[in-house]
Amino acid sequence: MTDAVTETRAPAGGWRTAVVREVAHPTPRSVVLRLEVPDRVDHLPGQHYVIRLTADDGYRAQRSYSLASPPGDPLLEFWIERLDEGEVSTFLADGVEPGDELDVRGPIGGWFVWDGTGPACGVAGGSGAVPLVSMLRHARDVGRPDLLRLAVSARALADLPYPDELAAVGALIAVTREPYGERPAGRLTAAELAPLLVPDAPVFVCGSAAFAEGASELLMDVGVPARQVRVERFGPSG
Repeated sequence: MTDAVTETRAPAGGWRTAVVREVAHPTPRSVVLRLEVPDRVDHLPGQHYVIRLTADDGYRAQRSYSLASPPGDPLLEFWIERLDEGEVSTFLADGVEPGDELDVRGPIGGWFVWDGTGPACGVAGGSGAVPLVSMLRHARDVGRPDLLRLAVSARALADLPYPDELAAVGALIAVTREPYGERPAGRLTAAELAPLLVPDAPVFVCGSAAFAEGASELLMDVGVPARQVRVERFGPSG
């Protein structure tokens, strides 16, 4: 029998020239880009891409972004948080228009991936919810939304990617600085996560280093073996 948490053989791709087809700004501090990538390598939910910018003087800056789109989407979708000090995110949020070209490399990653063939749980903080959205869209595409259980957290609802889509699939949404529905403001708790867990199924944890550490500790508290937890941390680029 295959171990439920054995690393999945994941696809990988090289540099391509992507064409921006759609640009949306769901909040003042975020942008959603939908890119057409000729001859792209199909990804698995949870994988990411590098987007590289090159200035007129040859200076280059690049940043990794998780995919929000499922494998079956003809375009690649990225939800990107606009960081005031971010070289790449500010340009992508403020300067990119449909028809522009971007250098991209991917898909990348083989540990934090889900192929949609078995049950899984996802726990994310803030923009860490993006790869979980790819997973839930894929689950819907293959007709198995029952396989995936999600819990997400953010300081405010406006900081959470795709809040309506997450709510529509019954994700547990925790907002730490304001009430959300009948749930008072506050962080995720072990008692809230426990009912979402499935024995021997992987648990995907994505968020800042502090969130990932805290969520991992909660999972340990409710008896999830470390081998079942797959963590993806993000933070400011150097």
